Amino acid sequence: MKVSKLLIPTLREVPAEAEIASHCLMLRAGYMRKLAAGVYSYLPLGLRTLKKIEAIVREEMDRAGAQELLMSALLPAESYQKSGRWEVFGPSMFRLKDRNGRDFCLGPTHEEIFTQTVINEVRSYKEYPMTLYQIQTKYRDERRPRFGVIRGREFVMKDAYSFDRNDAELDQSYQAMYDAYCRIFDRLGLDYTVVDADSGAMGGSGSQEFMVKSEIGEDGIAFCEKCGYAANFEKAVCTVQASDDKPELLPMQKVSTPHVRTIEELTDFLKTTPKAFAKTLLYRADDKIVAAMVRGDRELNEVKLQNKLGCIELEMADADTVCRITNAAVGFAGPVNLPIEVYCDLEVAEMVNMIVGANETDFHFENVNINRDFKPTAVLDLRLIEKGDPCPHCGEPMGVAQGIEVGHIFKLGTKYSDALGLTFLDENGEEKTVTMGCYGIGVSRCLSAVLEQNNDENGMIWPVAIAPYQAIVVPVNYNDPTQSKMADEIYTSLQEQGIEVLLDDRDERPGVKFKDADLIGIPVRITVGKKAADGLVEYKLRTGSSATDLSVEEAVRTAVTYIQENR
Repeated sequence: MKVSKLLIPTLREVPAEAEIASHCLMLRAGYMRKLAAGVYSYLPLGLRTLKKIEAIVREEMDRAGAQELLMSALLPAESYQKSGRWEVFGPSMFRLKDRNGRDFCLGPTHEEIFTQTVINEVRSYKEYPMTLYQIQTKYRDERRPRFGVIRGREFVMKDAYSFDRNDAELDQSYQAMYDAYCRIFDRLGLDYTVVDADSGAMGGSGSQEFMVKSEIGEDGIAFCEKCGYAANFEKAVCTVQASDDKPELLPMQKVSTPHVRTIEELTDFLKTTPKAFAKTLLYRADDKIVAAMVRGDRELNEVKLQNKLGCIELEMADADTVCRITNAAVGFAGPVNLPIEVYCDLEVAEMVNMIVGANETDFHFENVNINRDFKPTAVLDLRLIEKGDPCPHCGEPMGVAQGIEVGHIFKLGTKYSDALGLTFLDENGEEKTVTMGCYGIGVSRCLSAVLEQNNDENGMIWPVAIAPYQAIVVPVNYNDPTQSKMADEIYTSLQEQGIEVLLDDRDERPGVKFKDADLIGIPVRITVGKKAADGLVEYKLRTGSSATDLSVEEAVRTAVTYIQENR
């Protein structure tokens, strides 16, 4: 492709809307353009790279024995209503009605639809195990779309579903997808970590996420460098070691704490540390109000609480509700005589003589002890893990990092087959329920994730496997007959050997051409300049800092070898 014919609207200025490197670069390099919040159009270079990522995903899924099909993105409500997820997805699901008033949605994910397809089309137990997948656009009405295609309202996803006769077969299907995912992310050149994860709205007995470590990642990762345990913050297990030193239980007493509401204010007022306090937080869980307690220096893990409660929606109670339940202003809630369910974190259960709100404005209780002064509904792990916390497997201090989720695999079990009635008759004529797995990759998100790990001050640095073009020939002056003739010959030679190559035939200054080549991240650059008269060109890799003078034949041969070895 000649650059003069290519739609490549590069920008010299950093777009104001871009918050992270990948978003900025994809806009500056003319890979995509914004249509609305969380909605983007892919221009030619962006689409070529996206299609290459899709091709790698497709090759590895096929290699793992999965079969590709394509479902509609416009989906009837019935299957989601049967599974209960019409309500679970809440406002994140795009809903609409047809002219007859029938409910539809834009597909956020397709577990129900694939399950219904298998119900309709598979007749014999002999057809299992089976894994089906698609690469398709999904829609979720994100509350806060951000970071370009990292978190959008429209995105390209590969979703696969395995259908097995028993748990043993599910384990095999799950492992096959795990291995396929590792090959996919290895081929994309990603530095990734596999972590235990929460199954969320997908349900099921277990799941793992493939996380790309990145400072801009929205997900926290906890990991142990000694034993290899890793989990996202939502799933990471927090342990507590009971102390053998048990102080004497002191009498509970009310203390005046005028205008003191936050832990920081209480710490200063009572001359103690946050570890002496227990926070009581009120939540609305669907249609009821509950309380959850964590130590004063900890953060509550809302996912853990939601999983315990089994509720569809969980949100902090508003000020009016807090005042109504506690008969006090916000900041003075406590567990003593609180007329709602109280869930305690494991650390709170080990605290002695703790300080809590008194459910009375401007007052707290000191020396409160669990079971003596209040009885919790349940004691469980409710907090977010922190750096240095003991590993739940080996006890060593945990490390933490931020990550971008690029893949997620689930063991669904019979959640959807039970809800929709997916069964089969085995060889003995007995009816059995199909067990399922679900496997997703954020294809468009991978594009950003790769860029977050492969860029510099000059622009993108694409791995050869997914670069929109693998090489670019840059004549310094295309109006010079010697340079143009040599550039054309190199361009043609590379094309004939199967290399995807650009020829920058524009009447632009050399500096503009070099900046654009670096910005769009082409792996190999061959520059034809003043030394063309001597039969020499400059050969440079995007990952390198210097160029080498080579003959035309050497440059072409070196480029072809490098690209073939790395594609």
